[in-house]
Amino acid sequence: MSTRFELLAADGRARRGRVHTAHGTFETPAFMPVGTAGTVKAMTADAVRSTGAEIVLANTYHLMLRPGAERVAQLGGLHRLMD
Repeated sequence: MSTRFELLAADGRARRGRVHTAHGTFETPAFMPVGTAGTVKAMTADAVRSTGAEIVLANTYHLMLRPGAERVAQLGGLHRLMD
């Protein structure tokens, strides 16, 4: 499945939409916590879930530096690593 954007509403240049990805769907605009090196600093996975965030951004550059793609794969992928 490719990523797809569905426009829900527009007001001038402002847009509201829904993004469909292989891993799920989220609506925009959205609160997106940023996970550097696989963690949202100072928060447990349950605490991140309790914010109501539908998506967490992962910093690929930092993940490639440490722990690296091979290690992420060994740990079961990014979702398992972060949880």
